[in-house]
Amino acid sequence: MENEPVAPDQVERVAVLGAGTIGASWTALFLAHGMSVQVFDVAPDAEAKVRGYVANAWPALERLGLAANADPDRVSFHGDARSAVREAQFVQENVPERLEIKHETYREIEPALAPGTLVSTSASGLMIKDIGAVLEQPERLFLAHPFNPPHLIPLVELLGTEAAVAWGEGFYARCNKTTIRLNREVPGHVANRLQAALWREAINLVVEGVASVEDVDKAIVHGPGLRWAIMGPHMLFSLASGGEGIGVFCDRFGPGIQTWWEDLGSPDLGPSVRQALAEGVTAEEAGRSFQDLAAERDVKLVELIRTLAAIDAERS
Repeated sequence: MENEPVAPDQVERVAVLGAGTIGASWTALFLAHGMSVQVFDVAPDAEAKVRGYVANAWPALERLGLAANADPDRVSFHGDARSAVREAQFVQENVPERLEIKHETYREIEPALAPGTLVSTSASGLMIKDIGAVLEQPERLFLAHPFNPPHLIPLVELLGTEAAVAWGEGFYARCNKTTIRLNREVPGHVANRLQAALWREAINLVVEGVASVEDVDKAIVHGPGLRWAIMGPHMLFSLASGGEGIGVFCDRFGPGIQTWWEDLGSPDLGPSVRQALAEGVTAEEAGRSFQDLAAERDVKLVELIRTLAAIDAERS
């Protein structure tokens, strides 16, 4: 690029394109870290929804710690993407996952971008090489795929040029995010593929009558889910070797695990499966509203994040 981007810790003004659930969550996060946010979304009620989302998210963000100049009102709303990115030092794009919409958006904003301004996409299904095909400077674009909700879950998956990814690591670290690098592009990236693999077998266990939807969920929440909040599967299985390493674990348990893999199912999401899942989730909800369940998730997430951070701080 002709000009270098603003240093990650010097970014003061960002643009958020697409203000659905992900875009609104990014907006809340950036505001909490002392930036002003310029928002574009085609929905006529976008401003009301984003302001409502930020207001609901703010107490959790306060518990996690706000920047000294954090202000939930430092947000502006724009009628088109071009005006939203003017003077922005960074752009987080979250428009719908349809390639023609992504291309239309990038054609519109590129002439209005300040020299050196980088653009990240939150895309979960589309390939970065396809999204950036219409850009005259595709090196501006990099993947920054979050885990929902971005204002709470730390993970961001990065893919792009070395320079763009290095910049992204610095910027998201400023926002208390944990980044990983994708060495090559695959559909769904890393975390969603892992999640999809688990969900496939979770569905299979329901379809095959092994356990109910609620009990499958309980098995994760009260079993491996607790460990996964602390360490990943490779490290946990290495610990299961009694200190002898992952190789010994594979020697001891590999043959048995191989038979499990061979018995895993491949259900489809046809009408009968969707109906079974819907009935199971309704039973598990037990009359609780979407708002109540989301609030429960967020409260527990915040306390878990705070607890783990405090433990890490004590150990450092």
